[in-house]
Amino acid sequence: MSLQDRRTEAVAETIEHARATIARMGLTREALDRIAPELVSLASRGDLFPAAQFPLGPDGSSKVYYLAQDPNGEYAIYASAGAAGKAQPPHNHTTWAIISGVRGTEHNVVYERIDNRAVEGEGKLRHVREIPVRKGTSIQLMPDDFHTIATAEQALHLHLYGCSLEAIPERIYFKDSTGGAYKRFPANPNITSPVVSAAEVKAMLRDGGELALLDVREEGVFGQSHLLYAVNLPLSQLEFRLKALVPRRRARIVLCDGNDGLAERAAAKLRGFGYQNVSLMTGGIEAWKAAGYELFSGVFVPSKAFGEVIEHRCATPGITAPELKAKLDAGEDVVVLDSRPLDEFTVMSIPGGIDCPGAELVYRVHEAVKSPKTLVVVNCAGRTRSIIGAQSLINAGLENPVVALRNGTMGWHLAGFKVARGATQQAPRPGPEALLKAREAAARVAARFGVRTIGTAELARFRVEADRRSLYCFDVRDPEAYRRGHRHGWRSAPGGQLVQSTDSYVGVRNARLVLADDDGVQAPMTASWLMQLGAGEAYVLSEDKHAGERVAGDEVGDVLGLEAEMCETIEPAALAEALARGETVLVDLDTSINYREGHIAEAWWAVRARLAEALPKLPKAGMLVLTSADGRLARLAAPEAAKLFPGPVKALAGGTAAWRASARPLASGEGHLADRPDDVWAKPYHRDLGVDEAMRQYLAWETNLVAQIERDGDAPFLAR
Repeated sequence: MSLQDRRTEAVAETIEHARATIARMGLTREALDRIAPELVSLASRGDLFPAAQFPLGPDGSSKVYYLAQDPNGEYAIYASAGAAGKAQPPHNHTTWAIISGVRGTEHNVVYERIDNRAVEGEGKLRHVREIPVRKGTSIQLMPDDFHTIATAEQALHLHLYGCSLEAIPERIYFKDSTGGAYKRFPANPNITSPVVSAAEVKAMLRDGGELALLDVREEGVFGQSHLLYAVNLPLSQLEFRLKALVPRRRARIVLCDGNDGLAERAAAKLRGFGYQNVSLMTGGIEAWKAAGYELFSGVFVPSKAFGEVIEHRCATPGITAPELKAKLDAGEDVVVLDSRPLDEFTVMSIPGGIDCPGAELVYRVHEAVKSPKTLVVVNCAGRTRSIIGAQSLINAGLENPVVALRNGTMGWHLAGFKVARGATQQAPRPGPEALLKAREAAARVAARFGVRTIGTAELARFRVEADRRSLYCFDVRDPEAYRRGHRHGWRSAPGGQLVQSTDSYVGVRNARLVLADDDGVQAPMTASWLMQLGAGEAYVLSEDKHAGERVAGDEVGDVLGLEAEMCETIEPAALAEALARGETVLVDLDTSINYREGHIAEAWWAVRARLAEALPKLPKAGMLVLTSADGRLARLAAPEAAKLFPGPVKALAGGTAAWRASARPLASGEGHLADRPDDVWAKPYHRDLGVDEAMRQYLAWETNLVAQIERDGDAPFLAR
C-alpha cells in the first residue's frame, strides 16, 4: 500500500473513532480526552507526513494542508505546517478541536471567556493554562475555549475539528490576551493539499497501486503537452466527469497543471465532494520535463501508442490506400469494414465500406463475410482502430486474409482518392451459426489473454469492496442497444471506443473493470485488449438474463454539486428583452466548437475556468448572464462569476437549447471571443484550413509514438 493510501486509511480511522466516541458520549471534555490518544497515535507516525509533502510556502510562510473532511463539512483533519515565529492571537473555533504534534513544538496558551457577552464586539479573557504540544502530546479544546499558538521552530501539527474550517465563519479573535475588542477570524483562504514531486509521481506510476493522475487544464492545452498517463479532466468540466472517472472517494489522486494554480482550485472542489486522498504535483508539467521525463502531445495517447506497439510486435498485416484502390477497381473479392462508430463513419468513409465498430468485428464478421477467401480490410480514420480491429480478427482465428488499411481514411484522402460522405451501410447482425462461431472465437481469445468470467455473486463482492478497490461496470454494446435496455447503474462504453480512448472512461489505473454484453462476444474481445493495454483487471460478466433490472434510455451521469448550487436564472424571453435594452452582457461557456456552430448572436465566448481573465474584456453592463448547452454548466459557473462581477449574475434557464426551443435565432462563426479557443483538441478533418497538412502531421505523430513510449518506459503493454 502506498504512503498516500496508508495515510488516508489512518486518517479515516481516526475520524471514525472520533465520530463513534461523540455519538456514544456526546460532546464533552471526557469524550475529547478519549479521542485525543487516537490523534496522538496518528501524529506519531511521522513516516506518513514527510516534510517534503507538507512544506512551508515558497516565501517561508506557514501553510495548512487538508487531509480529510466529511462531504457535509463535519469532522475534518488538517496538517498545519508552522514557520518559526508563527503566532496566532487568542481565538475560538465554535467547534471542538484536538491538536497533536508530528514534529516541532507548538506552544498553546488556553483562555476562558469570562464576560457576560452583553456588549457586542467586546469581551474579557482569563488565562487558564499553558500546554506545549509536540509529538506524543495533545491539547483538547471545547467550542468556547480560546487559545493562542506560537512556534519558535518549524513544526507540523495535526488539527482535528468537529467541522471543516470553511464551515465555521463565526469564530472570533482578540488582539489582547485579556480581551477587549474582538473581530471575526476567517478561515485560512489558502488551505491546500499535500504535494508530491515529479520523481514521486514517476514512482507511483510503477508501484502497481491505484492512481488517478488528473490533468485539469483545458483539453486543447492538455493536448499540446502532457504526461503519458495523465487523464484530462478540465477544471471547467470537473463536476460533470469526476464521479464517472474516479468513482472511489479514497482513491489515490494526483492533480497536475501548467503550474498555473488550476490544480489548487481543483483540489478545493475535490475536497468539497469528499475526495480524501488528493495530492498536487509541484511545478506542473514543466517540473516533469525538468526532471528529464517524457512529455506527449495529442489525446488518448496510451491507446494510440498501444495500437502502434501492437502493429510492431504482432506484425499486423497492412495495405496501402493505392493497393486497396487497385484491388477495388479490379473487382477483386474484398470487404472493407470500418471499425468506427456510425456517426464517424457517416462523416467520411471508404467508398463501398461497411460500418462495423471495433468490438463488433468478431461478432458480425462471419455474417458479413461469407467466403473464407475474401480479403478483409479493416480501417478507421487514422491508424489505431484499423490495427486493433485487424488484429482482433487475426487473434480470433478468422480464416480469411485480414489486413489493416494503413493510415485509414486520412491516408485514402491524402492519396488523392475520393471519400464517401453520408454512408450508412452497416454489417448485419449474425445468424445462429455465425454467432456460435463468434462466441467460440471470443472464448479462445479470452482464455489466451487471461480474461476471467465472473457471475453476479462475484460482482456483488466487488461492489462490497468498492470502497477499497475502484470498480467500473461498462456495457460495451453499441449505444442503441444500451438505450433499448441495460443493467441499472452501468455506463455505456462501446468496446471499440473503450479501447481507443480508455482514459476518457477510466480515470484510475489498476482498477477493476467489469464488462457486459448480450452476445458473449463483444465483452470478452474488449477485455482481451484492456488486459494487454494494462488498463486494469478486466472481467466479463456471465450472461444472466434474469439478473438485475433492465432500464431503458441514455446514460444519466451525476453532476456533482449541481443540486446544491443556488443561482438566479433568467428565461429566454426576459433575456431577449434585457439584451435589446443593452443592459446585459451574455457569456457562452459551451465548447468553442459548439459556439462556432451556433450561439446567441450577442453572446461572448469564454472558458469557465478562466472567467477572471475573460470578464475584464467584456463590454460594461449592469448584469451578467451565463449560458451553456443546457444551462447546467452556466448554473455551476454563476456563483464563481458573482465573485468577479460587480452586478447581478444569472444563468439562462435551460441554456442555449431553451433559447433555440423558443424559436429564437442563433448565429454561427467565431463571433465575440473573450478567451483563446484552446478548450478542445480538434481532429485534423475538423479544421477549417490546412486539413491535408494536419492529417500528415497527425499520422506522423502516431507512427512516432513507439519511440516515445520506449523512452518513457512506463507503458505496461503486454502484446502476446
